[in-house]
This record gives sequence, structure tokens and C-alpha cells, in this order.
Amino acid sequence: MQFETLLIDKKDEVALITLNRPAKRNAMSPQLHRDMTAALEQLRDDPGTKVLVITGAGDVFCAGMDLKEFFVALKDKPAEYEAVWKLAVEWRSRTLRYYPKPVIAMINGYCFGGAFAIVEGCDLAFAAEDATFGLSEINFKLFPGGSVSKALANLLRPRDALYYGMTGDTFDGAEAARIGFINKAFPKAQLVEQTLAVARKIAGKDGHALRATKEGYRYSLEMSWDAAMNFAMAKELELVQRQNDAWRKDGIGDFLQGKYRPGLESHPG
Repeated sequence: MQFETLLIDKKDEVALITLNRPAKRNAMSPQLHRDMTAALEQLRDDPGTKVLVITGAGDVFCAGMDLKEFFVALKDKPAEYEAVWKLAVEWRSRTLRYYPKPVIAMINGYCFGGAFAIVEGCDLAFAAEDATFGLSEINFKLFPGGSVSKALANLLRPRDALYYGMTGDTFDGAEAARIGFINKAFPKAQLVEQTLAVARKIAGKDGHALRATKEGYRYSLEMSWDAAMNFAMAKELELVQRQNDAWRKDGIGDFLQGKYRPGLESHPG
């Protein structure tokens, strides 16, 4: 899988996607949006990939949107601007959120503006303790637009979202964990090891069960109680078909035979 703005490395059923524009602090250009859209589509049905991890080249995760290539170069090209804008919103928000496989953000450095939507779209997020986060839009007379405002509303408390959105102040990985924007912050030297350990642990679980877990959570957020209960029942029946009833026959069956303890360990099969 070769892309102009991405590097992709697959190992142990984990696909590591690296935003690869280090000279531009991995800012998102129109080409990066096209590349990421294509990469996610290719990995969707790749049997050798069960978990995706997104990170950035060098010491930067992503500096947000490439202001020159996105906002200036396309200013007089409304049709192209709208097409790229749709790609930018779609992959960071809808595609990642409803992707059939778990996606983890590994924030290794600067994470600004539009990169917040990448982090929020991922299912899990880990950062270096000294990573720098910031919503700089207000500093150049803009606001967190596109999918960023929605990302803030989805993850952050109102006071935190509005404070950082209106001041443009930065915060580090420890603060990002404290306010719930990421799961956990690690010392930078441990970030890759710790994040990939989580990715490999998840990759060791049943793929159909992982997908059902993600979809059960994501779609239930949009449903009434009764609709969510009906959806959960339908997903359970779907899982029976996809696994050939393995969660009952093997998962529960092996537990009842004393072969493993599901509260403390994963099924060995």
C-alpha cells in the first residue's frame, strides 16, 4: 500500500498508519485527505488487519489543516474545495466513528485544530505526556470549524471545550487525559510500546465481537432506550450468524467446563 502522504506498516494484525508530511508538521493537505480515504477503504476488508493505529511522522502528530493548500490555494476553486472538504469531514468523523475495526490515535507530539477531529473519531487515544494540544483557530480570527466543533461537543465538558476554543491556550498530554480527551498519557519513550500493546491485546479478541461492541456503543448513542434494546437484540442474532454461535458454544461452553475465566482472561481460541 503506497501513498504520497502516508506510511502504512502492518504487523501482528495491527496496521500502523503514519501521517507523513514532516516538513509541514503532518498538516492535512487535499492529497492527504484523498490518501487517507483510500487507505481506510483498502484496510476495511483486509483480512490481515484487525486494529488500526494512527500517528504522525517525527515528533508531530498533526498540525491540523494545511492552511495554504486547503484554504488559500482552493479559495477560487469552489467545486474542488467542497469536494476536499467533504472528504476531510467524512474520514475523520463518520468513517472512523463507524469503521468496522477498532481505531486508536497515538499522539506523539503537536496536535492542533483539525487534528482534534481525528482523535475524537478514533475509538481510543493515547498521547505522550509532553504532547502539545491546541485549538489555534481563534488566534487567526476563525473558530473550530468543520467537524472540530462537533468533536469538542462529543468529548469535552462545556467549560473545557469553550475555554480552550476561546483562548487558544495549549495543554499537554496529562491535561488531555484529565479532561477526557484521550484515554491515557505515557512518557514519550513508552508511548509506542504501550499503545501497540493495547492494539495487540484488542487484535487478539474476536473480530466480529469487536465490531459488535463498537457498533452497539456508537449507534445506541443516537437511539431511544427501546430502539437501543431492539438494536442490541438484532446485533446479538447477527453475531450468532457471523460466528456460527461461537460465543455460546466456545465462549460460554469452555467457561462452564473450567477451561478459562472470562472475567480475568480472554478465550484462548
